[in-house]
Parts: sequence; C-alpha cells; structure tokens
Amino acid sequence: MRYVLILAIVSVLFFSCGKTGDVVPNVAVNLRIPITDPRIATLNAQGGAVLISGAGVAGIILYRGAYGYVAYDRCSSYQPEKLCAVTLDDTGFTVTDPCSGSKFSLTDGGPVKAPATRSLKAYTVNATQFEIIVYN
Repeated sequence: MRYVLILAIVSVLFFSCGKTGDVVPNVAVNLRIPITDPRIATLNAQGGAVLISGAGVAGIILYRGAYGYVAYDRCSSYQPEKLCAVTLDDTGFTVTDPCSGSKFSLTDGGPVKAPATRSLKAYTVNATQFEIIVYN
C-alpha cells in the first residue's frame, strides 16, 4: 500500500509540471518617447503604428487606436522561443509573424489568423502632452 501511495504522489508531481516555455518572457520595459520625436509622426493620426527597437523581447509596436495608444511586444505569441518579431501589414490594422504566418489585430493584440491562439503581450501606455510612456 505504501508503494502505491508513493507512486501516486510521484505521478501527480510528474504530470502536474506543465510546459512553461510557450509564453513570451517577462522583461522590464520603461520606454519614454517625446511626442515631438519624428520617428513616431505616424501616431499623430488614429490608425498609425510604429515599430520601436531596443525594448521588450523583440521590440515594441505602438499603435494609436480609437481610444488612445496601445503597445505590444513584437515577439509572436506563437512559439515565442523562436523570438520571431511581427511586422506591420500594409493595412495598418494587423501585424504578421513571418515565421508562422499568424496574424494579430492591433486594436486588441488578439490573433486573427492561425496557428496563433494567444494575444500579443501587451504593455501599459500613458500619454501626456509631452511624451508617451510604455511600461510594465
């Protein structure tokens, strides 16, 4: 009976250890961009988006939607261990993972084309009259 109990406990511990490598890693983000920065001029109009390198896991996408700014990590949520950086589509409303073909909406970061099933990693955005601040 003792062996059955030990085997049951070991089995529960073994099978309860899930795979954790299928999420975009957490990295510290604290990005401040002056409103007057010419690199973000496309954000002056609703629907504008820019790609920012050097922050997040694979860079940051900053998008100006109907209700303000949103920011996502460029690292695709599909097989994030590959560190595939999504690219802006010509439509301006979606981004594409060049490794898998997955597409994501810029309005909410959600997947709109398989094989991705998870949203892009979102960051908090605060905008003042002088700067845009992206952080987590």
